[in-house]
Amino acid sequence: MTAAVAEILKGRLAPFARALCVSYAEILFMQRAWAGLLMLGVTFLLPSVGITGLVSVAAAYAFARFIGMGRSFLASGFFTYNALLVGLGLGHLFAVTPLSLMLAAVAGVMTFTLSLMLDSLFRTYLRLPILSLPFVVVSAVLYLASLGYSNLLFNEGAALAPTALPGWVPAWLSGFFSALGAILFLPDPVAGLLLALVILASSRILFLLALAGYLLGVGVTALFGGSLSAAVADLNSFNFILVAMALGGVFLVPCRQSLMVVVLAVPLAAVLLGAVKLFWSMYGLPAFTLPFNMVTLSLLYGLGLVAFPKVADRIGATPEETLDDHLSRHLRFPREPRRVGLPFSGGWRVWQGFDGRWTHQGGQARALDFVMTHDGVTHRNDGGRLEDYPAWKKVVLAPVRGRVARVRDGVEDNPPGVLNEKENWGNWLSIDSGLGWHLVLAHFAKDSIRVKPGDWVEPGSLLGLCGNSGYSPQPHIHMHLQAGPVPGEVTLPFLVEGFTAGGRFVPAGVPEEEEEVAPLYPSDALSLASTLVLDSRLKLTLEAGSAPVSREAQVKMNALAETFLQTEKGRLFFHRERHQFYFYRLEGGDEILAALFRFLPRLPLGYEKGLRWSDSLPTAVRARRWQRAGLDLARVLFPRLGEVRWEGGFTGRDRIEGRIHENGESRPFEIILSDGHGLIRSAADDRQKLEVVLRPHEPGEKMS
Repeated sequence: MTAAVAEILKGRLAPFARALCVSYAEILFMQRAWAGLLMLGVTFLLPSVGITGLVSVAAAYAFARFIGMGRSFLASGFFTYNALLVGLGLGHLFAVTPLSLMLAAVAGVMTFTLSLMLDSLFRTYLRLPILSLPFVVVSAVLYLASLGYSNLLFNEGAALAPTALPGWVPAWLSGFFSALGAILFLPDPVAGLLLALVILASSRILFLLALAGYLLGVGVTALFGGSLSAAVADLNSFNFILVAMALGGVFLVPCRQSLMVVVLAVPLAAVLLGAVKLFWSMYGLPAFTLPFNMVTLSLLYGLGLVAFPKVADRIGATPEETLDDHLSRHLRFPREPRRVGLPFSGGWRVWQGFDGRWTHQGGQARALDFVMTHDGVTHRNDGGRLEDYPAWKKVVLAPVRGRVARVRDGVEDNPPGVLNEKENWGNWLSIDSGLGWHLVLAHFAKDSIRVKPGDWVEPGSLLGLCGNSGYSPQPHIHMHLQAGPVPGEVTLPFLVEGFTAGGRFVPAGVPEEEEEVAPLYPSDALSLASTLVLDSRLKLTLEAGSAPVSREAQVKMNALAETFLQTEKGRLFFHRERHQFYFYRLEGGDEILAALFRFLPRLPLGYEKGLRWSDSLPTAVRARRWQRAGLDLARVLFPRLGEVRWEGGFTGRDRIEGRIHENGESRPFEIILSDGHGLIRSAADDRQKLEVVLRPHEPGEKMS
């Protein structure tokens, strides 16, 4: 009975405990529960701050659960860290009494509801985070209201017991620690030192940004104000720390460009801080984090408007994760969202590509022309008849899913070498993708188009036959994208996906002129092997020079519909498309999942003998943690440093061989693919061997 009650309490309290800890971590842009737990402990260096902070965040969490907000939405601490900040501020201002605790609870609920409202407005209309704006608004209201609350006892012992760092510690470093502690309303160098150690343990990039932002801001303030000692002593300098951390490592990808943004943003914050302090002092209010919020939000909005390429697509648990994920995506997945297939089967040659030699110029530059060849040339005999051309009346297939928008048919085909300058596009059709662009195919044979406006087509649907109508000297297929349905508009950039060129698999790219290209068609065996069924379980065994380590992985899906393999130590995210299967993100420290990612980061789903492909791996697959940490720090300035390259190909229907290039070494590996679900059976190089077994579901076994 006691064990059952303990289990119930554990099940109910565990989500709250995690949300509580992550709320603390979120204040300094960290998402690690252990970091938040340490920060919670630091707040109790001044008990009044620690107690009211706990009360405020607990009240916010309880209210959120009362109104039906799910635990999954609260687990990140995103909606409750502002309430926590308000509570910490009240503990700094007031002594702990029943009345002050009641105010902390009310303030927590008030801040939570304001956070919900602002988050909805900011995400919908501005596409911005709310940062700590709710904290600034509610704290300003409470500070002003407290002037009339005579029953609240001001905290006479708001300062910590006098502490000092050793005399050899320079004033600027002591000032940095004090400013860092002031973020949690603990303006003391010892408290700040403890927080600095937490940040350093979580992220070296975040720590260096905090220190650099502080030094830059204090330097600018001293330059304008004329007193370095006054600038170092100003506790409001924590605004510089927050600006540097937010823009240099959280909302922007840590890189040279984001560092330049920080160099511009921190002086802006210094000027704004001077103005805010002067204005708000008339009402007895501190500056809070208003300069940080105003500078960060305005710059993020401006950078978003111009589509600044270093705005983070996905914010990781640390800047290191954000950087690694960004570099991996940049190297592995082109950013261009417009994707199409090839409009034919079999092998064709790119006759004219983007920025082509003849007609693909200016506004018509982003287009592709395809011809068929015979013994290296585009025609048989002397090429005097249309029938001499292998492309003549070959089937043209739909490269995209969509609805046929316009069709033009009935134009006569030209004799070879003759151009129809009056009907430039000849027989053509356009397909509305429903995504804001149309695909245009041109130069069909007369009366060969098999679809009409309004017809729905899928990739591979029959559209018509290749011809030589319009401005066309020989039978070929012309393809481009544009905004409207009638050809002649400015062409749009796009990528062709899932094709082969010169014996290599290209997941997505722009075919080059003179390349022989062909679509890759999925095989049943590879499609089956790459189908990881939700809730199915795999037994993974890794041998790496010591006793084998085995672990069970289960296929799961999160609220964002991302699928992943989960073990007790991590998650490995994967995605399956029509032409390929690939892993794309590793979370946690599971060396077995890292080995799986390392051996087979990508798998084409079509088999061709000798087909090869290459890939670039994230630093997360590296076995040594210290090596990853050093590389992530260096890659802020040198992004290609320490790149891990994967090269391999099919040597049989169930076998892949290749090499992994890393640190100047090139190690061969071999993979045996699964003959059913489970992706692979085994993979090995000269250092480790991985075996994968699909574990059948046992009768009566509960699936999560």
